[in-house]
Amino acid sequence: MSNLRKITQLIQGQNTSDGAGVKLKRIIATPELDQLDPFLLLDEFKNDNPDDYAAGFPDHPHRGFETITYLLAGAFTHQDSHGNKGHLTSGAIQWMTAGKGIIHSEMPEQADGLAWGYQLWLNLPGKLKMTEPKYQDIPAEKLPVVNHDGVRAKILAGTYNGTTSPAQSHTPVDYFDLYLTPGAVFKQPVPADHNAFIYVIEGKAKTGSADEPTYVKAGFLGVFGPGDAVQVQADGDKPLHLLFASGQKINEPVVRGGPFVMNTMGELKKAFYDYQTGQLG
Repeated sequence: MSNLRKITQLIQGQNTSDGAGVKLKRIIATPELDQLDPFLLLDEFKNDNPDDYAAGFPDHPHRGFETITYLLAGAFTHQDSHGNKGHLTSGAIQWMTAGKGIIHSEMPEQADGLAWGYQLWLNLPGKLKMTEPKYQDIPAEKLPVVNHDGVRAKILAGTYNGTTSPAQSHTPVDYFDLYLTPGAVFKQPVPADHNAFIYVIEGKAKTGSADEPTYVKAGFLGVFGPGDAVQVQADGDKPLHLLFASGQKINEPVVRGGPFVMNTMGELKKAFYDYQTGQLG
């Protein structure tokens, strides 16, 4: 791994709200980082006050991309315009391919306690933006966990150290929840046509080569530049908890408006028209 990727941008999440007033931290899709092809958005919701999340995310539409929701604490129920219904519990992921259009809701089941999770938006290439909607609800026990040299990797998507997640993606993606003991090192090859990032949840990450390291603190996202591999070490005497993601660039125009992500303004206007006239979802 001679050509290690270096951090080229550090982004601090911004506090905002979405849905019916759910307080969250937006990490991708901000003025500092509008997108990181193929990733369109990354949100963290982490609230132990029911007033901050109890109203949830009532019915809202999507078209043209996929959402990956990863829940670390709490529980949510989702329902959609096609009659689908499911439950997202602690440690599980829901992979929703909105495709040509779906209207759904995501509502907390609990009335108190901690609600904590992440939602990552993954773009779809133009040829798949109008594909049929699909869900993958993967419970915690179906997501593989690999322990290797002080690294505990929960594989949400893609492959780590020879073990592959059951999640199926239209775009090649690796997405891991990582715990590193103090001093432990995570290494992962990253193809040249992928973008990659880490988001540090707890601890401090040391990235890059020994002679040119970059440090990423908790609450910050680090965007990697070019190279063929990523290396991250738990710096100091504390463990490190982080998310890692890499995805193949789609390299197509992105025209987005609220819950719709298309390739042209005409397609975006059509999405709004279809929704307003009851033809979406």
